[in-house]
Amino acid sequence: MFSNLKRVFTLTLLASAANIVFAAPAPVSDLGSSTQRASLSSNAPAETEVARLERLLENRNRMQLRMQKQLDDMALEINELRGQIERSNYDMQQMLQRQRELFVELDNLRREAAKRPATENIANNSQDEVPLGTFSSDADEQAAYQNAVDLILKKRDYAGAIAAFQQFQQDYPNSSFAPNAHYWLGQLYFAQKKDQEAVKSFAAVISYSNSNKRADALVKLGDLAARNNNSAQAEKYYQQVVNEYPNSASAKVAKEHLKR
Repeated sequence: MFSNLKRVFTLTLLASAANIVFAAPAPVSDLGSSTQRASLSSNAPAETEVARLERLLENRNRMQLRMQKQLDDMALEINELRGQIERSNYDMQQMLQRQRELFVELDNLRREAAKRPATENIANNSQDEVPLGTFSSDADEQAAYQNAVDLILKKRDYAGAIAAFQQFQQDYPNSSFAPNAHYWLGQLYFAQKKDQEAVKSFAAVISYSNSNKRADALVKLGDLAARNNNSAQAEKYYQQVVNEYPNSASAKVAKEHLKR
């Protein structure tokens, strides 16, 4: 029995020693060294990921700057195109307005010619732009002038009409149609906004003191001066029309301009 108690006591002591051993904490040095190794192993991939993200962000910023520059360039081109379109539209409107003015003038001339008897035209030697009857004894001269007028009234070939009237002036410098030919050229140049050529042609008309287009030519010279911002010269021409042709339709137009 004593031996049994001794054996139990011995086993109890061994069990207690085993519990103490298993319950003892791990060495601090071991724990610290393992934590440091884990930290070092985890920091390396983290730094690599940050660098990659920074590169991606930098690439995105460069791409955004490039796209913004392209958008700015496209906006500038669009604005330039819009400006060109607006200028083209303005020039087109101006051209159409000049053509309308020319057509109105042509219609007025035709109406005046229809109302005036041919015998009166011959007697006064005041040939109109649309000849009625025969104004010249030279059939070739008559035909050349009529063909030039037809290029305007019938064919509306204005470039061809300019060339035809220029040729007519060379072939028949002393023609009785000379003031009317100058006036036609002035009208054509005026419609094409060739102001210097128009001034020369209308100035040539007013040199013929007996021309029935002299008053109209003075009004046109006033219009040309006004279009070139020379209001003083324009007023001078308009006033000359009023003084020299007070009861004419041209004087009425000149008075309207003087009121502005």
